[in-house]
Amino acid sequence: MSVLEVTGLEVRYGDLTAVDGVALSLAEGETLAVLGANGAGKSTLLAALAGTHLPTSGTVLLDGEPVTRLPAHRRVRRGIVLVPEGRRIFGSLTVEENLLMGRFPKRAGPWHLRAVYDMFPLVAEMKDRRGSVLSGGQQQAVAIGRALLANPRVLLLDEVSLGLAPTVVTQLYDAVRRITAEGTTVLVVEQDLDQALRVADRVQCLLGGRTVLEAQAAGLDRDTVADAYFGITRGSRTDPTEA
Repeated sequence: MSVLEVTGLEVRYGDLTAVDGVALSLAEGETLAVLGANGAGKSTLLAALAGTHLPTSGTVLLDGEPVTRLPAHRRVRRGIVLVPEGRRIFGSLTVEENLLMGRFPKRAGPWHLRAVYDMFPLVAEMKDRRGSVLSGGQQQAVAIGRALLANPRVLLLDEVSLGLAPTVVTQLYDAVRRITAEGTTVLVVEQDLDQALRVADRVQCLLGGRTVLEAQAAGLDRDTVADAYFGITRGSRTDPTEA
């Protein structure tokens, strides 16, 4: 059974269809990278999965149980946890206070404060600093750590690389690889193809709210992804890695 299974998902903003019939599934411990240009529907898809924007139609199953109509706070308690675009940590709180906010669902699991500090040693060194004085990369590490303390069944990461220096992005994605190695299931939305392909087991590309490419990440070349990314048609793009 899939940990997360989505079928026929449609999300609208008034007359605009932002996500159009998307289906996806995630197995235990798997990493799925959802790629696409600005406006492709990636962040809206995550909002629908996290419960911050309810879909118009379709189903979302977590461990086989429907969560499609549940609000965000109840999905967190079930184990769907979002690290939003822009980090959104609390500037007036210390790093440790920000992290401890993630514990409110009181879910059992492997992630606790020491485990997060072990994953992000620099975060441990800054635990008494206010969130407002952190760099973008430091804030992103805190935001990921806060989500881990909720002990997610599925961790949703929205644009980890946004606005960060390449070296910082590489460090954060190194941490994502270690997180998945601990057995956490991850869905990451990203525009940085290289980083996404480096951590993902599978790739799904959106264009205009629809899936235009699904493939195993291993052996997938950048040209194939770029064609899907920009809507260039060169024959079937269902899963070129199976050819």
